[in-house]
Amino acid sequence: MTVLERLRAARVVPVVRTPTAALAATAVSWLREAGLTVFEVTLTIPDAVGLIRELAADPALLVGAGTVPDATAARACLDAGARFIVSPWIDTTLAAPCREAGAAWLPGALTPTEVRAALAAGADVVKIFPAASVGGPAHIAALRSVFPGVAFCPTGGIGAADVATYLAAGAAFVGMGGALVDAKRIAAGDRGAIVAAARAVLGG
Repeated sequence: MTVLERLRAARVVPVVRTPTAALAATAVSWLREAGLTVFEVTLTIPDAVGLIRELAADPALLVGAGTVPDATAARACLDAGARFIVSPWIDTTLAAPCREAGAAWLPGALTPTEVRAALAAGADVVKIFPAASVGGPAHIAALRSVFPGVAFCPTGGIGAADVATYLAAGAAFVGMGGALVDAKRIAAGDRGAIVAAARAVLGG
């Protein structure tokens, strides 16, 4: 199965963004317990590259890097085992290292002009961010009407109850942050709440 096929099959990709790598590792462990196996680890986490390396060593997981600012950071993540690279914007220098590593590139876009620019730059998937604040599923459906063959991944403000609607609107899969990776609950040791949220997403 290719990286893109695994992303599509996952339907939901947790966006792991926590104040520490330890909290991120705990989040991944709990979410995995619920059945999730694809994770985006953001570079806003201290020592995110080390965490990516640790997680990517497990062949059962598909690990990507998020909020990747430049090609140097992308290469560090890819060398650590990241299989997809995500950024909230279009930085054309990220395409080459992803292509060389056989990894997927998911640049962020919002408008048709930006989507076209992302595709021209070599995007495998176009991340639509922030999705919820610009029209949600209706925005995805509108973009799909003019880009019918493009794989879109809406991210930003998506909850468990929204997943099916986004997929029905044409999203290939969705990225979900705070609704799954609630740093306060993780820090408080509320494993039950995190696992329950993940199971709600998988059942939705």
